[in-house]
Amino acid sequence: MAEISFDDFMQMDIRVGQVARAEPYPEARKPAIKLWVDFGPEIGERKSSAQITRHYEPEDLIGKRVMGVVNFPPRQIGKFMSEVLVLGVPDADGEVVLLVPDKDVPIGGRMF
Repeated sequence: MAEISFDDFMQMDIRVGQVARAEPYPEARKPAIKLWVDFGPEIGERKSSAQITRHYEPEDLIGKRVMGVVNFPPRQIGKFMSEVLVLGVPDADGEVVLLVPDKDVPIGGRMF
């Protein structure tokens, strides 16, 4: 990968959000869950489609804090408009594990 400057990195707005709602997304090409994530009063609630079905059930995600990129343009995922990229890392089998803060931090807090 090409090197980027610190200024390039700071252009990404990565925030802590809390999952307010989650539903299965059976119409997606690959198994996914539709998420509604609250990023606090400055950003508000944003939607995301996440391919995280191997490790997560929708009902278990409610209230979970996650990290997301909030300044990417919206992207149409089937019939669902995804407005934020929820971040994760693949496990040894290539299945996504969500990136989450390991301490209690405020919703909407910016990563830097």
